[in-house]
Amino acid sequence: MKKFLIALQFLTILPVRKDMTVTEDDIAKSSSVFILVGIIQGIILMTTDYAAGSLFHPYLVTAIILLVYVVSNGGFHLDGLADTFDAIAAKSEGIPVADKQKRLLILRDSVTGPIGVTAILFSLGLKYLSLNNISHLSTFTYYSSLFFLPVIPKWTMVISMFHGKPAREDGLGRIFINKIGFKEVVISTLILLLLLILPQVFFSYYMPSGQHIFYAVLLVTMYFLCRAWIHFFHKKFGGLTGDTLGTISEFTEVIFLLMVIAWSRFSI
Repeated sequence: MKKFLIALQFLTILPVRKDMTVTEDDIAKSSSVFILVGIIQGIILMTTDYAAGSLFHPYLVTAIILLVYVVSNGGFHLDGLADTFDAIAAKSEGIPVADKQKRLLILRDSVTGPIGVTAILFSLGLKYLSLNNISHLSTFTYYSSLFFLPVIPKWTMVISMFHGKPAREDGLGRIFINKIGFKEVVISTLILLLLLILPQVFFSYYMPSGQHIFYAVLLVTMYFLCRAWIHFFHKKFGGLTGDTLGTISEFTEVIFLLMVIAWSRFSI
């Protein structure tokens, strides 16, 4: 329970008891249950759709769903996305080491530049349009997409923390990246696999054909994309930070939705 409460406090703005004694090791080990936080957020998104769907136009409902999701995260990952893109867009000095230090300094800057704002707009825009598209697919596809939208990124963050290295010696991201172990990855992966199997047990009648193949392709694709993103951020920053982990989360959400749409076209 303590791990879950720490994860909930770290990933959302949902109220959590403040009287816990928490060590850096506790924070790192909470990554094993990040997906449980995603489950709660997924249920919130489905509930939001159900509640708002009886009152508003579907296009407005999608906007409300995204608003609820961003608010529940406290805009945490979008802020990381903006900072990361601002840093990547910084003019090169022609010296790799100096460039990395310059980008790390920009990550610390609280001011969001035009590139960062553009990244946020494209991220939200792609998710909005993708959810609108998915809402015209089967009921199972739509609601499972809402459910897994916050879940899959929690897994890719854990994978990235495990394979990555910290870009600097301070910051909260460093705590996770330095201390997460194989055990946390295994627990996180097993929880995700269980979530992917359960719908095939209880809702197989409503599932599109080949859904289990899609889930397999999804996980393999996300894993190798994580490795590619880690390599890219290591090249640009010398490792990962909390901001780059937030960026990976945002990338995962967009690609997950695009894969759902692409697979629905492929399977028709």
